[in-house]
Amino acid sequence: MNLKTYYGRIREIENAIEQDWVVVKSVATESGGIAGRFTEVGRTTAAKMIVEGAAELATPEESDKHHAAAEVKRQAEQDRRRAAQVQFTVLSESDLRSLSRRGRAQKE
Repeated sequence: MNLKTYYGRIREIENAIEQDWVVVKSVATESGGIAGRFTEVGRTTAAKMIVEGAAELATPEESDKHHAAAEVKRQAEQDRRRAAQVQFTVLSESDLRSLSRRGRAQKE
């Protein structure tokens, strides 16, 4: 392929994409590319992948589904990180006695 044509096609597709970030769907390739994998990439990368025949733009429904799945994964990771956090407080003996006395006083 002529480089002038190659980069011209990339610019043409890049200019046709309105968003800065888009979801692309991979297509099967002879070099082992697996079809149906979704990835969010920048406009230039998306244009290059489309020209090279490695991906196509995802439909709005596919894009929404990808974003929803990514949000679920993000939330699960945040929950996992929160659960892994250990919080503790170091108390002096006098502070511990003071808390113990308050606890007994409240029970009575």
